[in-house]
Amino acid sequence: QIATQISVLIAKVARVDCPRQWPELIPALLESVKVQDDLRQHRALLTFYHVTKTLASKRLAADRKLFYDLASSIYSFACSLWNHHTDTFLQQVCTGNEAAATNSLERTLLSLKVLRKLTIHGFVEPHWSVEVMGFLHAVFERLKQFLECSRSIGAENVCRDRLEKTIILFTKVLLDFLDQHPFSFTPLIQRSLDFAVSYVFTEAGEGVVFERFIVQCLNLIKMIVKNYAYKPSKNIEDSSPETLEAHKIKTAFFTYPTLMEICRRLVTHYFLLTEEELTMWEEDPEGFTVEETGGDSWKYSLRPCMEVLFIDIFHEYNQTLTPVLLEMVHSLQGSTNMEDTNAILIKDAVYNAVGLAAYELFDSVDFDQWFKNQLLAELQVSHNRYKLIRRRVIWLIGQWISVKFKSDLRPMLYEAIGNLLQDQDLVVSINNLIHLQSVLFFFNTCLPVDDFEFRTDQFLPYLESMFTLLFQLLQEVTECDTKMHVLHVLSCVIEKVNMQIRPYVGCLVQYLPLLWKQSEEHNMLRCAILTTLIHLVQ
Repeated sequence: QIATQISVLIAKVARVDCPRQWPELIPALLESVKVQDDLRQHRALLTFYHVTKTLASKRLAADRKLFYDLASSIYSFACSLWNHHTDTFLQQVCTGNEAAATNSLERTLLSLKVLRKLTIHGFVEPHWSVEVMGFLHAVFERLKQFLECSRSIGAENVCRDRLEKTIILFTKVLLDFLDQHPFSFTPLIQRSLDFAVSYVFTEAGEGVVFERFIVQCLNLIKMIVKNYAYKPSKNIEDSSPETLEAHKIKTAFFTYPTLMEICRRLVTHYFLLTEEELTMWEEDPEGFTVEETGGDSWKYSLRPCMEVLFIDIFHEYNQTLTPVLLEMVHSLQGSTNMEDTNAILIKDAVYNAVGLAAYELFDSVDFDQWFKNQLLAELQVSHNRYKLIRRRVIWLIGQWISVKFKSDLRPMLYEAIGNLLQDQDLVVSINNLIHLQSVLFFFNTCLPVDDFEFRTDQFLPYLESMFTLLFQLLQEVTECDTKMHVLHVLSCVIEKVNMQIRPYVGCLVQYLPLLWKQSEEHNMLRCAILTTLIHLVQ
């Protein structure tokens, strides 16, 4: 820790004085990383990294020019340093020298961090540099070597954590380069897609991939698919040759068989709820719901990444993928065997896909008929194992209500919502609540006027029971986030039905001061209480 602080301090001085007032710094560091003494070499590499990182962050034109000059002059040395430490590490792993391998891996990681900064920020047009493109192509080979290496290193090995960090850093080099230099990345598109798709969507990745690496691969595919630099203009003549070249590579890669396999694997493999998630559902239903709807750890996890990739790929190639997804839906028509957990999980995953792709499926799915003929019946199946589908169907309706849903069907839906608010499974009740607002009051100009206008007369027959059930749920749940959701929906109901709410609000008015006292440490919950109170007073 002290060494790191000294390195950061030197880097801060270098930001002001290097290279004009302190020309000796970089040569001194380059000499120090060559010494044989392990400790001195490590400290020199640590300082070299922090100095490079700091100089790379300067943004004025004159400073950028100085960093370009620095990168050009030391890039070759930085590459050879990284290769040396990487080869040393791989040899030591093969011979089983764990302590030496751990030290070499640390040097590999630091030298790779230096190269990342030089590669991303040190060149205006990096594709003209043979050394830069050589390094980036070498990244794929090294990634394969390190992934194979992770197969032989057990989870209890001390360098396992560092090894995974190095693998992730390799992927960050590619992602950063794609983000900062999309046209320079064009020669790497084919190789990146081959690499990421093979490890994530074929057997090649079995036994070697880990969650964070899969997330990075999914992000790499997504960034290539979505990149505006690779999308030709409607008028082809207005597109640059670089854009057309990149688009051509993408089109050649994403053939029908490849897209079909990616879609099927995403839905039937990655979308399935895991054992860990199902256990959390049973043991901590509120925690499961908060996590699934956007908790802090959720945004860094695998599920949102694969869902975003699915949405982006489906949007880009919807004509190819729509028949594939519809075929999956048709295969699920009819009743499901309650004893077949896998069949229930697959139905949940397919319905998830149909909800995510709702806008793309507008012309291909008659959602009103599907709701009347199948989905409504599925909401009424009370079997405990079918709770996954009850929860998913109400979420699915919440997704489609903004796309295609006839106003005449709303009373049937209100009745189903009322039943779900009494569901014996708390996760189903809470998920029903979370999507209740969009189900009740969604406004969307793409729908005919009669379909998106909220009609109080349709809702009033269900008002008393719905309000009572929401109030009961508010008392039952314990998590701050969940209580906020309930209060938010209650506020919406009050706002929509206006004075018609008067006969039913006595219990809520009496409960709010108690909830206010209980929420002393939760300012956001207190804001929700005040918002509800404002609607009540109005």
